[in-house]
Amino acid sequence: MRITQGCFSFLPDLTDEQIRAQVEYCLGRDWAVGVEWTYDPHPRNTYWEMWGNPMFDLKDAKGVMMELEECRKAHPQAYIRFNAFDSIRGFETVTMSFIVNRPEVEPDIRTIRTEVQGRSMHYTHELQR
Repeated sequence: MRITQGCFSFLPDLTDEQIRAQVEYCLGRDWAVGVEWTYDPHPRNTYWEMWGNPMFDLKDAKGVMMELEECRKAHPQAYIRFNAFDSIRGFETVTMSFIVNRPEVEPDIRTIRTEVQGRSMHYTHELQR
């Protein structure tokens, strides 16, 4: 099962050259880029681990790509994503987010629907490895 979260998730995985182009797009708009990683891609797991701090003053995509490479070395079987932050409103808002690394084998996430009182439905997700 392919995890589909963030921009570009329905496309084939981006190459490093394509990732660099997206980072240059973000930096060209003065957005800061942050790197996050997780081994648990559950849809409700929105708090991934940060890899260092967001790179607020960076002007060159090479620095972001170096951080990605270090994160890949430390966590080769993790999901890694980039978040681009826009501070135009005076606080950091995630403007763009996309996955840049996936494990070789992705887990299956099954949705379980349960009917409850009346016409209500409850949904739960089960992670299968």
